[in-house]
Amino acid sequence: MPLSNDAILAELSRIALPGGGDLVSRDLIRALSVEGDTVRFVIEADSAEMARGMEPVRAAAQAAIEAIPGVGRASVVLTAHDRGQGGAPAAPAPGPRIGRHPTPDDGPRNPSGVDRILAVASGKGGVGKSTVASNLAVALARQGRRVGLLDADIYGPSLPRMMGTTRRPASPDGKIIEPVRAHGVAMMSIGLLLKEDEAVVWRGPMLMGALQQLLGQVDWGRLDVLVVDLPPGTGDIQLTLCQRTRLTGALVVSTPQDVALLDARKALDMFAKLGTPVLGLIENMSTYICPNCGHEAHIFGHGGVEAEARKLGLPFLGALPLALEVRQAGDAGHPVALDDGPMADAYARIAARLIGGGMA
Repeated sequence: MPLSNDAILAELSRIALPGGGDLVSRDLIRALSVEGDTVRFVIEADSAEMARGMEPVRAAAQAAIEAIPGVGRASVVLTAHDRGQGGAPAAPAPGPRIGRHPTPDDGPRNPSGVDRILAVASGKGGVGKSTVASNLAVALARQGRRVGLLDADIYGPSLPRMMGTTRRPASPDGKIIEPVRAHGVAMMSIGLLLKEDEAVVWRGPMLMGALQQLLGQVDWGRLDVLVVDLPPGTGDIQLTLCQRTRLTGALVVSTPQDVALLDARKALDMFAKLGTPVLGLIENMSTYICPNCGHEAHIFGHGGVEAEARKLGLPFLGALPLALEVRQAGDAGHPVALDDGPMADAYARIAARLIGGGMA
């Protein structure tokens, strides 16, 4: 018999809470979903103080659901809803806590000590935006720039793997967060605060608050440039970054494929509406050269991004080939821009052009 939300809630209603009531009667269950034999939900405590004592309740809820016939695994996340601060969620775990509603600002400004902010964006996923962001940051650092790298893809943080670090950032006072250093770059990602397969189950306001924290609560030190890896699309994170910071400009990454270019145009239109300069376009996966026979193939087409840049009067920053070594380097946490060779040279040329133009 298929699992139902009602059956899950019936079981959770048997989990008593300190002070009376149960998880269901107190309305603490959020984002309940059943996918095959996996059950996922969030327990949202009334306050951070309440959440700190609720780990036994979370564990009991997980055990109770996993005991239901047909359930293979239960993923239970514990968060807090601090009603004393306008509904600002806070994690109960010690150390730096990321995830809250945005707080009022007195206008756009950059984090202290950060001279320039470059956003690496795309209209859709799968075009290699994070690969470009991580390698560009490394290439800039190799050319003597003081570089930070911020993973703003809250739902799908991939930079910890690509940069080869899993070390949890330190927070001596529980508020200011010290970024992790990798390959000469100061890096911060929410992925460093989570288990690798742990999902972020947040609504839009929490995403905006998280980005505000990652910008303002991280001690970036003195940086020439902060490279921000944006999520794909035109949503809350992009809007927050453009409105809350003095963004130097955006780099839009696309493959030459027509479908990718359709979405890239939406990203370009978004930046135009927000008054954010587009510093240039990058064509990724532009060409593929067979390592065995040397044949050149244009798997996703070729030249479409350059043609689009020319049509719009925007700089074309370069074409990056589709290469196995790039994927292998990213999976190994050793960006290909660290080495010598054609791929590293391609990123070095883009970095040099940004530096020469005063953009990085």
